[in-house]
Amino acid sequence: MGAHGMTADHNPPKFVADYLLYLLAAASDEASAQFHADVRKQGLRVPEWRVLACLHDRDGAMITHLARIALVEQSRLTRIIAGMEARGLLVRQNDPKDGRRVRVYLTAEGRNLTTHLVPQAQAHEAALLSRLAPDDAERLKPILRALIEILEENTAQTP
Repeated sequence: MGAHGMTADHNPPKFVADYLLYLLAAASDEASAQFHADVRKQGLRVPEWRVLACLHDRDGAMITHLARIALVEQSRLTRIIAGMEARGLLVRQNDPKDGRRVRVYLTAEGRNLTTHLVPQAQAHEAALLSRLAPDDAERLKPILRALIEILEENTAQTP
């Protein structure tokens, strides 16, 4: 046995291969690659798909919420939304309760895209999860949600 209780022929994990942030990013990249190719075939970029998916769940969302879900900085997302509006996928409207706020809504064309893509995303996800052990598949999302919640709490507390 070596100095750290490992046999001489056992290689300790390399930093990157065992680093949580790498594992999360690599899993996301690998899991998303095939579906994102389908998204691009529909003429969408990934942040545009994320905006549409968010509006599928919560039509009339504000840009700040969409930026968080789409994982895009708000000023960049404003430009993306303007482009999507010009293509007829969504429309921006002032909030009737507070005219300073802008809400984003799907158009009929945007809703048609989400009606087509959301079931594809769900099927892709089901296929991925089916490759895991049933217990692992059931635990994965709650663990990730808990991690996100903890990280968001830490971010909110940081000045």
